[in-house]
Amino acid sequence: MKITHKAYHLALKYPFTIAKFSRTSTPIILLEINYEGYTGLGEASMVPYMGESVETANSFLKKVDLSHFTFPFNMEEIIAYLDSLESGVPAIKAAIDIALHDLTGKILNNPCYQLFGADKHLMPPTTFTIGIDSPEIIIKKVNDALADDFKLLKIKLGRDTDQLLIKTIREVTQLPLYVDANQGWTDKHQGLEMAHWLNEQGVLLIEQPMPKEDIDGNAWLTERSPIPTVGDEAVQRLPDVAKAKGVYHGINIKLMKSAGMYEAAEMIKAAKKNDLKVLIGCMSETSVATLAGLALAPLCDWADLDGPFLTANNPYLTPEFKNGKYVLSDNAGLGVLMK
Repeated sequence: MKITHKAYHLALKYPFTIAKFSRTSTPIILLEINYEGYTGLGEASMVPYMGESVETANSFLKKVDLSHFTFPFNMEEIIAYLDSLESGVPAIKAAIDIALHDLTGKILNNPCYQLFGADKHLMPPTTFTIGIDSPEIIIKKVNDALADDFKLLKIKLGRDTDQLLIKTIREVTQLPLYVDANQGWTDKHQGLEMAHWLNEQGVLLIEQPMPKEDIDGNAWLTERSPIPTVGDEAVQRLPDVAKAKGVYHGINIKLMKSAGMYEAAEMIKAAKKNDLKVLIGCMSETSVATLAGLALAPLCDWADLDGPFLTANNPYLTPEFKNGKYVLSDNAGLGVLMK
């Protein structure tokens, strides 16, 4: 197997602001694995707060030798091998994992969702994410979402403007909302008061309301909240799933946290065993990583896979999207199409 890769600068349509930082672009690694005449596509989206970069990705890839792995690929063994090379760096590991799943689908002439036993007709609606911004820009973003046929919005909260943001959106649409505080709430009593207010505003879930280190505070809020809470920053890889039970109602799985599709699927199974709901989310991503997430989305309760709609220079075609949901094709592998 031969790995090739290149750095790519993924530009955002609008500055993306959450509780603790703002950015206008994301460094990406677009990766290919060539094996016996087939080419698998992968992607690493390296958002700054995760600590990965083009430099760390290049350094890791120099250590990787997949020559001793053959089809059918034992993904458990491969992920263990990648973890043995270096701890952390889950995004570049995800790029390799995604490419190997794309390869597997192409070799078998099956779409990737079938590799996981997913039913494409059970695709949940996905959200359009709106970062913290001025009322004028928020209204423009909402109108973009409506024009693209989204039926759900996700709003970034975590500052003292939270209620203003929701009220601004409610001037434009009554679509149901998800909110993500990104650890921005620090007082559990104020958080509970906010949860009740958000419930009245048609909010369906709250992602990572309080700092991930505040396990007792999050558990206290979860026990009393009228809206499901979802652990995001607190849930990175498989061992974190069991720890989330009793602290949150559900977990947010992102392939760039889980080191790819294999472990994400294992996390979904573990979540179900622990009576946790699952939101499958994304970073700023092209259609490659989005389609990888979509292969697993029918196994989940909620989806937030809006990367192609938030970026300005996605080099691939946006997956088919109708009435608030992606429509999976039966093309072999991920089904990525070039523009």
